[in-house]
Amino acid sequence: MNVFFEESGSFKAGSVLSRQGDAFQVELPGGRRAKVRAKDVLIEFEKPTAAELMEQADAAAQEIDLDFLWECAPAEEFAFATLGAEYFGERFGPIERAALVLRLHGSPVYFRRKGRGQYQRAPEEQLKMALAALERKRQQALVQAGYEEELKAGRLPAAFEGKALALLTKPDKNTIEYKALEAAAAARGVSMPSLMLECGGIASPRALHEARFLAEFFPHGTGFPPVEVGALPDDLPDAAEHVQAFSIDDVTTTEIDDAFSIEHLADGRVRIGIHIAAPALGIRRGDTADTIARTRLSTVYMPGDKITMLPDDFVDAFTLKEGGRRPALSLYCIVNRETQEIVATETRAERVFVKSNLRHNTLDEVVNEETLAAGTGDYPHKDDIAVLWPFAQSLFEKRQVARAGYGLRREVQRNTDFNFYVEGEHVTITPRRRGSPLDLIVAELAILANSTWGAFLHDHGVPGIYRSQRAFGAPTGPKRTRMQTTAAPHEGLGVAQYAWSTSPLRRYVDLVNQWQLLACVEHGVAAKLVAPFKPKDADLFAVVQGFDETYTAYADYQRRMEYFWCLRWLQQEMRGEAGRAPRREFPASVMKDDLVRFEEVPLIMHVPALGVHARGTRVLLEVMSIDELTIEASVRMLRVLDAPVVTSGAEAAEDEGDEEELIEAADESAQGEAEAVAEAAAEDAAGAGEAAEAGGEAGEEAGGDTAGEAAGDADGEVSAQQAKHAAETGE
Repeated sequence: MNVFFEESGSFKAGSVLSRQGDAFQVELPGGRRAKVRAKDVLIEFEKPTAAELMEQADAAAQEIDLDFLWECAPAEEFAFATLGAEYFGERFGPIERAALVLRLHGSPVYFRRKGRGQYQRAPEEQLKMALAALERKRQQALVQAGYEEELKAGRLPAAFEGKALALLTKPDKNTIEYKALEAAAAARGVSMPSLMLECGGIASPRALHEARFLAEFFPHGTGFPPVEVGALPDDLPDAAEHVQAFSIDDVTTTEIDDAFSIEHLADGRVRIGIHIAAPALGIRRGDTADTIARTRLSTVYMPGDKITMLPDDFVDAFTLKEGGRRPALSLYCIVNRETQEIVATETRAERVFVKSNLRHNTLDEVVNEETLAAGTGDYPHKDDIAVLWPFAQSLFEKRQVARAGYGLRREVQRNTDFNFYVEGEHVTITPRRRGSPLDLIVAELAILANSTWGAFLHDHGVPGIYRSQRAFGAPTGPKRTRMQTTAAPHEGLGVAQYAWSTSPLRRYVDLVNQWQLLACVEHGVAAKLVAPFKPKDADLFAVVQGFDETYTAYADYQRRMEYFWCLRWLQQEMRGEAGRAPRREFPASVMKDDLVRFEEVPLIMHVPALGVHARGTRVLLEVMSIDELTIEASVRMLRVLDAPVVTSGAEAAEDEGDEEELIEAADESAQGEAEAVAEAAAEDAAGAGEAAEAGGEAGEEAGGDTAGEAAGDADGEVSAQQAKHAAETGE
């Protein structure tokens, strides 16, 4: 005897070997034996064999007309045998019984299972809706198959127009477009971005990287809602007529945050003014502009573009552009020119006349140590710069003395920055001297303002947002840099406290600190009672945490794009553009182990099988391949160009202090590069890390726009080193 039975939701047939009570010992066609309860047995039969029954029943089930079967079925619950007699008539044998069970069980749209062998037909309205859904699904499958074929052929389906970037950034994986793209990429054996680039769905790898960033941090776009610039206080005074301020920035800078002025006094003294743009005068905590700024927290910079923190109307209203009086928060320092000591300081909110916006591009060639010492050259504000230069040098030396008190070496900077000029999909990367007199002047005056205003807030009992750096354990131990709401030393910079306050157009932290400073200026000792943020304000702690995370993410994206443009520059050289001969070989120097730094662009990467070489060894590399989608490159060493000259211990230590991280890709595909850089920096923590931190903060200010305006405006220029400083990877 044979039986047809249900086991674990499926139907099987087998030969009965024995029966004990209500249990059968059954052997299946494949030889497996199973114990089957009598209640699970649906059909008992002698012929055909179990294997033949299953084969013939499967074929017969496909011939059963479901629509007719549904018509024959009663509305109430029924046993399959009852419906079988109605449907098959006299020829209702074992094969037909098994076929009917298989068909009923395999058609949940038409029939619902109510128990073993028991079914009920679906209501007519539900059946119609279910059949319509199945038809839609079938049509979608056909459409998806058509999309797949087009994509595999390298053509972009018309339905993908305008959706390509969304499919690669934050897709809805249930759409047929995504499923088709995923299936086509798998069939071709390539990644989805690669296939979309081949089909023309994305204009370039650059567009994909930018879209991914925008999808995560600007999901609603980079535009601004309508917002009006707030009115300035009616009692805002004008600065004295003899205050003629000037700024020093890159030619592409539009968010001009800082300017300086010189007033000669009696007894060999001068009043040096540090004037910072004052958007806090036109923005109130909680208003629309504040909501926008707090959401963005910082201007985002990248080679060839930027996303501003504040709307253009606000930037235009408060930037320190030349030719008029601009609202500013001013720090005045009375300085003894003979000793370069600060005699007194004063902070004012006022309108300052900005006479000139000087630009690095036109001044760096004529303003250097030699021309300043000789008093030669002809350029705007020559006498004022001549006053600021020795004062900046004095401030720098005082910071080095303070650093020494913390057990740190002098700050050491490399001599070269790199500027990125992006035009469309073409990039030009040019070197620029770092640490010029103008850089030092801007950096030292900004550090002075941030330190002085940090003390100003502390003395008034008003909380602010500070950056501090302290050593763990011994003075030479590892440094920890953090943001906090109370004053604390910044050992790397050699200052007693450091509160970011000089870039309120571009950083929300600076805007918050400016609100607090204005409260101190207006209300004096009562400031802590009326300041926007009171002591231990939970909202201020939230600002600190949110800013730190967002600012780091922005910096990671900037470094990733700088890495991308370095690879693009290598590709341009390999193609031989602009009339140059193609080349695949590039000089580099060894940083550590198999990590090298290219000499012509700010790019570092691993070189497999580099071998053991001394730090500073110059090598010639061959670029084998570049993948802009994953931001990866494959290189190999051809030969050693020259080895470094052995120096004394002190000189070698100073060289190690010059270890700065240039650009590491923060993309997942380039994590190895970032980890290698971090590892190299960690090994130099005994000295180089501290120098890099101080150099980072100083470079942040010297850039004028910190990795910012001077580091990247819509006109296409970016300084990789200033960008690094803005991200403060030296920490």
